[in-house]
Amino acid sequence: MTALASIPPDPAFRPKLRIGFNTRVSFNDQDGPAQGLRDGITLFKAAEDMGYQSGWAYQRHFDHYLSSPLPFFAAAGQHTRRITLGSAVIPMRYQDPILLAEAAGTTDLLIGGRLELAISTGANAAFDAVFGTVETDARSEARRRQQRFLSAIAGETLHIVDGPGQGAPVGTALRVTPHSPTLRARIRQGAASLGSAMQAAELGIGLICGTVQHDHQAGESFGAYQARMIEAYRATWRRLRGTPPPPVAVAASILPATTPALRETYAHYDLERRTQGIAASRPRGALEPATPITKPEGAQISPVFHGTPEAVTEAVLNDPGLAAADELILFLPPAFGVSDNIRLLTTFIETVAPHLLWTPPG
Repeated sequence: MTALASIPPDPAFRPKLRIGFNTRVSFNDQDGPAQGLRDGITLFKAAEDMGYQSGWAYQRHFDHYLSSPLPFFAAAGQHTRRITLGSAVIPMRYQDPILLAEAAGTTDLLIGGRLELAISTGANAAFDAVFGTVETDARSEARRRQQRFLSAIAGETLHIVDGPGQGAPVGTALRVTPHSPTLRARIRQGAASLGSAMQAAELGIGLICGTVQHDHQAGESFGAYQARMIEAYRATWRRLRGTPPPPVAVAASILPATTPALRETYAHYDLERRTQGIAASRPRGALEPATPITKPEGAQISPVFHGTPEAVTEAVLNDPGLAAADELILFLPPAFGVSDNIRLLTTFIETVAPHLLWTPPG
């Protein structure tokens, strides 16, 4: 471990309680989707062996990425024992809340209570042509489905049979089965704005901040706005509930490199992120961006922290958003292969993580 005693961290820096990673479980046209899914399981197994405590996968429809995360977690859970498995994020606009609650409960029980789901209620409605339109706006519909989902996984009564032909005797209270009684406590809101972070506290669920945000003030840096979101969440939680808020997770592109060749590779990825935005690092065969813009209108994308381990560590220690988080999640470039990602996770755990005052379990 390189000594970094000369680097004063942000005064607000919180020791990280957990270290995790986020992958899209991507595949390319050459190797095919089955190999991509197997590589994903290999990555989760390797990360657990290194001491990572959480592994996350992103849901993305109709492309070369994981579209149905819960079956994947059920499979990955049979090859791991300790690491938590979570989806960040599942957009609720296109989810049937009851079916999702059934699948989530089943998955959680199969993997021993290690499921963590991050859900979002953003206004994106790109796939209405496939999933169908709704009478209200996308965000309102997503929030309605979110509420229904939270009620379902909490074991609440969804309906009392009040007539014949409803699949059960009159008077039967219908609840989601199988029920995992602790799952609701492991649900988070994926937040990209101050309002969304505060809504998570109002709902009594956890918070995870990602790599895109909007509604920031003019000139406000990504990290500064992220720190403001986290503080708003904690303040709202304490005001409404009078208890300490749950640990907050933040996903970030953190790429420490130990060789000049790797530093060049990571610098190229940084350039892609800055010029192509959310379309950067696509596996072979993935869809081209629908529009030439680098980021959604009115949004900003998180920076890429890359360079030597010393430079990366200094940047992480002094970024306001990363400093404010309790859990740090490495966002892995989507087009990187499994060996590239394992190398990146290894370098981070060996060179950067020790300076975050975090010790692997065991």
